[in-house]
Amino acid sequence: MGIYKAETNADRVKWALLAMQRYSWEQGAAMMAFLEQGDIDIVTLLAKEAVYRRTPDGRLASMGNQAGVTDSVSMGEALRAAIEYSGGDTDLQKGYDAMLDYALNRAPRSSAGIVYHVDDKPQFWVDSLYMLPPVLAAAGHYGEALLNLYGCWDALFDREKKLLSHIWDDGEKKFVRRAFWGVGNGWAMAGCARVYDLLRETHPEDKKKIASMAKTIIDSLVPLQRPDGFFHDVVDDPSTFVETNLAQMFAYAVYRGLVSGWLEEFYLAKAEKARAAANSKIDKFGLVQDVCGAPGFDKPGVAPEGQSFYLLMEAAAQKYFHHEPKSSR
Repeated sequence: MGIYKAETNADRVKWALLAMQRYSWEQGAAMMAFLEQGDIDIVTLLAKEAVYRRTPDGRLASMGNQAGVTDSVSMGEALRAAIEYSGGDTDLQKGYDAMLDYALNRAPRSSAGIVYHVDDKPQFWVDSLYMLPPVLAAAGHYGEALLNLYGCWDALFDREKKLLSHIWDDGEKKFVRRAFWGVGNGWAMAGCARVYDLLRETHPEDKKKIASMAKTIIDSLVPLQRPDGFFHDVVDDPSTFVETNLAQMFAYAVYRGLVSGWLEEFYLAKAEKARAAANSKIDKFGLVQDVCGAPGFDKPGVAPEGQSFYLLMEAAAQKYFHHEPKSSR
């Protein structure tokens, strides 16, 4: 296998992910993947690079002229873990504080206080449901986390399809992209699942609402899952390509829902089918093939987020198969 040891699919996927170029949200997804896999040494190294490449306003992992706002916050939860593991590394703490100050006080937002996804247009993107609310919840800013989670959801949720559209322009009051992008709905499911687990029990009604939001997407995706376990890139449009990453994201959210008790065992078979499908797409180098591919995300290929969600899925599956059962609620 060359100079590195890779005995399992997860090992191969990790090495391939580390070899990839990554923008801010890709660095954030990678950090969470290694954190949930238990690789805190790697998380800390990735955190150091993210902090080193921060902008003067506090945005982490800055590469090129990216307009991303919430993307740059996405590594906050893993960065907290790296700070704790490092014994309070000063540089990491400064980077974290600057990132949180940007998210809470400097980031562009709507009149209602909902943070926009980019800094050059007043737009809400479905990606933001994963990038920002879990980080704010992990930091104890529950009100801000819920405001942004619910605000993005309300802007993008289609009451008929019970799925989320991709991009809403808050200035022009119209959709830039109305399509029900699979990976976008995956970001939303994963974000809801994480916020649910990060909220304290002092927020029972919010936890119930967030579980219902995640379950709504899952229930809408179940009939759209193909016999082979995959979904289409635009989930209700079979003319779009068959895509791998949503299968991973779907399985990740289901396993977390089963562990936390807001999903019933009925969903396990659906997650296992998606997980098996994803495992069939790993090549000999550890690249997860036919995900919504970087850099344009308009055709099947490979992407750091596809690598990361394979690892997140596997970590969630292992936690499910070793957890103490909870009753659904």
